[in-house]
This record gives sequence, structure tokens and C-alpha cells, in this order.
Amino acid sequence: MGELPSVCVIGAGVSGLTACKALADFGVPHTCFEASDEVGGNWYFGNPNGVSSAYRSLHIDISKPSISFRDFPMPDRYPDYPHHSHIFEWLRDYADAFHLREAIRFNTRVQHAERGPEGGWRITLQDGTEESFDALLVCNGHHWDPRYPDFPGSFDGPQVHSHDYIDPSTPLDLKGKRVLVVGIGNSAVDIVSELARKTMCDTVYLSTRSGAYVIPKYIFGKPADQIVKTNPRISVTLQRRVASILPRIFSGRMEDFGLPTPNHKFLDAHPTVSSELLGRLGAGDAVAKGDVAELMGDRVRFADGTVEQVDAIIYATGYNVSFPFFDPEFISAPENALPLYKRMLKPGIDDLAFIGLGQPIPTIFPFSELQSKLAARWLSGDWAAPPIDEMEQEIRRDEAFHTGHFIDKPRHTMQLEWYGFEHELKTRSIPAGQARARAGAPTGRATAGRSGALKREASVR
Repeated sequence: MGELPSVCVIGAGVSGLTACKALADFGVPHTCFEASDEVGGNWYFGNPNGVSSAYRSLHIDISKPSISFRDFPMPDRYPDYPHHSHIFEWLRDYADAFHLREAIRFNTRVQHAERGPEGGWRITLQDGTEESFDALLVCNGHHWDPRYPDFPGSFDGPQVHSHDYIDPSTPLDLKGKRVLVVGIGNSAVDIVSELARKTMCDTVYLSTRSGAYVIPKYIFGKPADQIVKTNPRISVTLQRRVASILPRIFSGRMEDFGLPTPNHKFLDAHPTVSSELLGRLGAGDAVAKGDVAELMGDRVRFADGTVEQVDAIIYATGYNVSFPFFDPEFISAPENALPLYKRMLKPGIDDLAFIGLGQPIPTIFPFSELQSKLAARWLSGDWAAPPIDEMEQEIRRDEAFHTGHFIDKPRHTMQLEWYGFEHELKTRSIPAGQARARAGAPTGRATAGRSGALKREASVR
């Protein structure tokens, strides 16, 4: 059978854990480096490695059946929409059930990852020590590097990103204050809904440039994502046309709540899920505003010309996709764009894969799990990628299908429709890659032994 490659996994969050399990299932030797003292990544509330964006009241906006791993469903005792503490517990149980901790080195941050001239990876850890591997799986997540807007003017009061928001008193004491929240994604509307209670803030303003379609968490008494699902066997265009009437049925006109008319069609941007926001707006507890036109010391002028006094600003404006351990000239994602084959492989680099680097609708959990299984097949020799030119052609086709209808914003560069993606991978891409491997095409197994060359090179230096 030949030697299997040694694999470095960066991160032990959702993607890193599924990667470790899949590699173990296929017998691929691996070491996972985790900067924190525990698994969980973004779902580890107060994570000492600084990556967690979880706030105290956070409940995931996708239901339990959708976020469950196929190999490890969430317990029946969990609610429909689990709290972050449930997800953290579940991820720890996942790690324990499959003995994943044996391959994880905690409190070990990867400082630098450098690819050798002929392949293979030299991994420099925070303490300065170096280790060599044949292949690298990047699982560092993409919801940890806050992205800020660039508004004209200046603001005198405190400003934080939603990444740092914990609750109404941490990191800022917002009780009785006039607060502006910029953004209309799920974090933004959760924070607005929490702060807008009259026992909390004086006034909460919600500023949005693009508008959004806000849909409730429950439809006909069932979690919304269990009622509204796409079918990969039916034309996507037809499904979108049918779905376009749903927001009006379930939520009414966004303009009736003071929100601007969305500048896109339903599902041409990631929908916002909330059963509370429209009630807060309708009750006057929160006030919707358009885009910020100018910061004016203790006031903010909006695109409609109105000016409001504001004590603090919270930017719920998304995240940058970044890889602090790579040299920027090697791999970077300007404006969050990084074209990849199946959101995993970069053509021309045969010993590197990204896991979980996508924004699937409805959720990332099974997406990371499926990608991890494909990566393990590749590294074990069971699957081979297409030739480079075919990979590049398919990247263009996939981006046209998954993101071509989305509005052009950094938030949507990695968007994909999960059910269609899963169906295509399982019915076409995986079987085709297995056939290529049986025919002798290069697989990830071909990288085995490269780490030895890097070690010899290091010893010479």
C-alpha cells in the first residue's frame, strides 16, 4: 500500500475536530495544533485564544437536526435552537467519543506554516520549535478577525465589534445609553433584540445599508430550516422563484417596520433569522435606520439626512478571512475572495486543503464534516483531484452557480447552497475522484515522505 502522509491540522474547532476524526477513520497519521486549552473554537465561550465570537445569550439560528454531524447527532434533550453552551458540550463529547484528544496538542499556537520547494510543510510553533509534515489541513475558521466599515468623520464615544460583545454590561456598560448597532446579520439582530428592552437601553438604532429579509425561527410550529429546504433535484431558479413569496407571507413588508427596502431578491443575500427583531421594531423599542453617512462626534448622520445622538456604537459588520500563519504573498483572501476547488483545494498545491472555509446555507457543521471525509479519502489514496485545468473550470462553474446570484459583498464570496453542494459531491465528485485514483492519478498519498526532505534541509541549515 505504501506510506501514508503525515498531516498537520491547524485548529480544533468544528472543522479541526471533523478533520481529526476523518483522518483517524482512514488511518492517516496526524497532529492537530490548538492555541487554546480546549476544543470548540468559536463555540468555546470566553475562549482564551481570543477567537470566540460567542456572546452570553447566543443561541444558534439553525435548528438541531440541521447542525448535527451525520456521525454524531445532537442529543434529543437539546432544544430546537441550542445555546452556545450546548454546542460546546456537544463538541467536547464528540472529541471524547472518538478519542480525538490523543492527536491534539493544546496551548500550542502555529506561528508560521511554510511550504518546501518540492512540497511538504515546515510548521513553526509559538515557542520557536519547528516540526515537519507532508500535508497541511487549515481549519482556523473565518469568524474571528473583525471587519470594520470606513465611515467619514469621527466618533467620540466607545466603539466595539460584535466579536467583543458579551452582554449589555461587557465590555461596555450600555444600560440607559443610546446605542447604534451597524449591520443586519444574525449577530446584529440578536444584539439589537437584547439591548432594545426598555429595562436596558434608552434607545437602540439599527443601521443597514442593504436591508434584509427577516424570517422567523418557527414556521407552522416547526423550525424554519426544517420547513424551507432546497431540493437538489429541482431547478434552483424555480425554487428561488417560488421562495420569493415566503418573506411576505411569514414576515410582511420590511418597510412596514421601518427597514429599508432590501436591495436584493430573497436568497440573493444570506437571510436574517429572528423571531424577536420585528417585534422590537414594531413596538418602537428599536429604531431602524439606513446607512451611516457620517460620524459627527457624539452624533451620527444617516443616509436619509436624519441625525441622532449616540453614546456607543457596535459594529456587527462581519469578518475578514485571514491566515496569520501564511506569508501573504503565498496565500491570502483579499476582500474575502479565495477561489478553491470544492471550497477545499487550491489548484497547483497538492498537499494543502482548507476545511470549513465556506458560508453554506443553512450551516457549516455537516459541510465541514463532508469536506473532512473527502480530505481523508484524498490523503489516504482513495480519491484523486482532477487535473489543474479541470479544477479551475469547475471552480468557475461552482462560483457561478453558488454565488453568481448573490449581491457582490465580502460577506457572500464563499456562499454556497449546502443541499446542492452535498448532492453534487456525493453523486459526482467523490465517485469520479475515486475512479481517477484507481486509474493511477496522483492522490494526497503521493505527498508521503516530503517531511523527511524538509527535516534534512533543516539539519543542513
